[in-house]
Amino acid sequence: MDITKQKILVTGADGFIGSHLVEGLLDKGCQVRAFVFYNSFNSWGWLDTFPKEKLDKIEVFSGDVRDPNGVRKAMQGMDMVFHLAALIAIPFSYHSPDSYVDTNIKGTLNVLQAARDTACHHVLITSTSEVYGTAQYVPIDENHPFQGQSPYSATKIGADRIAESFYRSFNTPVTIVRPFNTYGPRQSARAVIPTIITQLLNGSTEISLGSIHPTRDFNFVSEYRGRFHCDCRDTSHDWRRNKHCLSTGDFHRAACPRDH
Repeated sequence: MDITKQKILVTGADGFIGSHLVEGLLDKGCQVRAFVFYNSFNSWGWLDTFPKEKLDKIEVFSGDVRDPNGVRKAMQGMDMVFHLAALIAIPFSYHSPDSYVDTNIKGTLNVLQAARDTACHHVLITSTSEVYGTAQYVPIDENHPFQGQSPYSATKIGADRIAESFYRSFNTPVTIVRPFNTYGPRQSARAVIPTIITQLLNGSTEISLGSIHPTRDFNFVSEYRGRFHCDCRDTSHDWRRNKHCLSTGDFHRAACPRDH
């Protein structure tokens, strides 16, 4: 499916990856409706940093994915939806798991149900590498078992399974993508690469990161824009082909231990 000129809803459009995806879709000539989290400050997150000429091309919809009525309204007239809205901070999920269930599982359910009601052509669900937990083997692939090591990862597993059930039960055209360690502009300063850059800019001669032994597959955010566009074209009815780990396959340590 050629997405050029398609009407596309992006949930979580105010976030790190979502805002970059909005830009990529605009570059493709798509008509974008950006679903942002409603707040009393009237902030559109990272969309606030867009130049006026770019914002003028976007239809911004303020709402909450936990509310099925708002989600259904946002979905009306859309050809496809890229669902990125989620609560993502692992530490916060330890003391507030209910909010993660409501947002990540029920929010995804609302998107899927709205897609059925509005005859949306394609639903792309954004998952996470966290669903796999600590790697039982590397490189991790789509066949790696799920492990709910935090309430956050458990709710993303739940969202994936809800999406799978809609595919199997109702033939909803669903694709699940699982990004691995995205980095780039607009990323939270708490993430590992911004942390390294900040320490270097502050004159640190040694990088302090905690454990530096795990390996990670780092992917620049612009790489995902193209991958998302490709994955939404896959309308295969083979469920095994509709789950994608987005990674380069090149593994790196965040820092190398000093030789003594």
